[in-house]
Amino acid sequence: MNSLPLSTQQRLKKIPQIPSVWEGDRRPLSGMQKGLEVDDDAKGDCILWVDGSEGFVRSMDIVSPEMGLEAVVRTLLKAIENPHSPAKPARPQKIIVRNREIQFFLRGALQSLDINIDYVPELPLIDELFRSFESMGSNKPPSVPSFYERPLKQTSHDLWMSAPWDLLADHEIIAIELEGWETSPIYACVMGMLGQEYGVILYRSLDSLKQFRLAVIEDSAPHQLEKVFLSQDCWFLNYKAINEEDFDEEDLDLEELDADEVESVMGSIHPLEGIRPFLDEEEAKTIYYALQALIRFVNEHQQELSQDPIDAASQQYQLPVIAQSLNKSKEKINVKVSTLPELAQEFLDLMDDDDDDDDDDDDFSLSNDLIPDNSFLSLGMIPWDAIATLRKQRKTEYPSQEAVENGDGLPVIVVQTTRAKAKEMIDLLRSEGGVKGIYFNPGEDPWSEDEYELGILQTEAGNLHVFGEFLEENTAHQKARQKWNSRCKETKGYCGILIAMGVTGNSRGNPKLTDILAVFESKFLDAKALKLGVLQLTSEFE
Repeated sequence: MNSLPLSTQQRLKKIPQIPSVWEGDRRPLSGMQKGLEVDDDAKGDCILWVDGSEGFVRSMDIVSPEMGLEAVVRTLLKAIENPHSPAKPARPQKIIVRNREIQFFLRGALQSLDINIDYVPELPLIDELFRSFESMGSNKPPSVPSFYERPLKQTSHDLWMSAPWDLLADHEIIAIELEGWETSPIYACVMGMLGQEYGVILYRSLDSLKQFRLAVIEDSAPHQLEKVFLSQDCWFLNYKAINEEDFDEEDLDLEELDADEVESVMGSIHPLEGIRPFLDEEEAKTIYYALQALIRFVNEHQQELSQDPIDAASQQYQLPVIAQSLNKSKEKINVKVSTLPELAQEFLDLMDDDDDDDDDDDDFSLSNDLIPDNSFLSLGMIPWDAIATLRKQRKTEYPSQEAVENGDGLPVIVVQTTRAKAKEMIDLLRSEGGVKGIYFNPGEDPWSEDEYELGILQTEAGNLHVFGEFLEENTAHQKARQKWNSRCKETKGYCGILIAMGVTGNSRGNPKLTDILAVFESKFLDAKALKLGVLQLTSEFE
């Protein structure tokens, strides 16, 4: 058994001994997580030393279950030398524990400190403390009042299935007016078009919404973000993966998961209250009817909502009141839902002002940051009937150059990544006017003397982006290039770049039509027109 160093024993003996009895124990955290504000997934033990005479905790530590009995001694030494306020350093006259193993261990470790160590079957003060911890957790209000728990759970599922983020960007605000309600109107901001955070924020005032937007632009420094976030006056509904630990957070796109793998989280944010992860009955009622109206509106006005800029649209609904008894209520709640095109344009103008720069449009750059890391890249083809479907598919961006429909289909560069990274790629190409041409330019590695083909995409802004590096001697690539050349001849040079999500799902390498987020039609052109010569691979392209 380890004993305290002689110098430590001498130091502890200098601390005054008081005529008090201390209780000490080590117990699992289960049942106390909420009371102690410990994560639900935390696995560990709580070690407590309490002064029974004074009635306060002298020290407390949370340790992993693998830690030996030495941890109990370490916490005790804290209680002696550095106790929690208002206690002062002191040695107890007596210690009582309810665990024989701890008793024997302490007797060996503390034998030179003149402290009696006894066993008792119960520890009244510590028992009461642990009961208090457990009740603190159990007394916290539920996240949603019991009556609204099932209706809101079904509503959040229905909202997930209607996927309003496929139609609405976060600057396209929807006004929801509940007739006769103090909290009306509510301003709904849909999140998820960028594939990062999915959900709906319901602002309780237009001023709060505008102030938040302006603050995000003006105070975009990282240390200011928390302050800006907590300045909102709103309710929120967010979605998360039920088993988040099973996924790589960086590449996780919730929309690639099945509906039963996703759950909702609701709460409130207010500048004076902070984040509150639960709703009272009136709030739950308001959110329920607001979301019910929003779901109906999104499902019935897809054409107007898919326009860019968003079209003006308005609809009145009479929603049935949820009955609180077996007798179904015949009451109705009148709700008006409207788009706010002028507000959407105002927010767009704010973002445009922030993004303005003085770049020379006549200059172009050659970069290799277009294709996201861990993407699946291939040369492929889309049949013409699938092209017709994609041109009509709401969620697919399809800037057409009226490709000639000859041969089996349109030759394409297929890029499959996550939804969020696909959206960033689409936004970049859109900001540069679309795709002007696709080239294959010769390249070489001066160190290994390998010869390459560099796939290069040129945007209408004149910028050049490397989308792929292919070894000349790679037979698979050579066959793919032969097919590509043949198909481009049939289409009179028309081709495209296809951008899809789903790289982490079952459709990796073979995206479904529903995975395709954009197809930019272009022309396959001779790289000699670029006058780049043979490019040498450097660390910039590696």
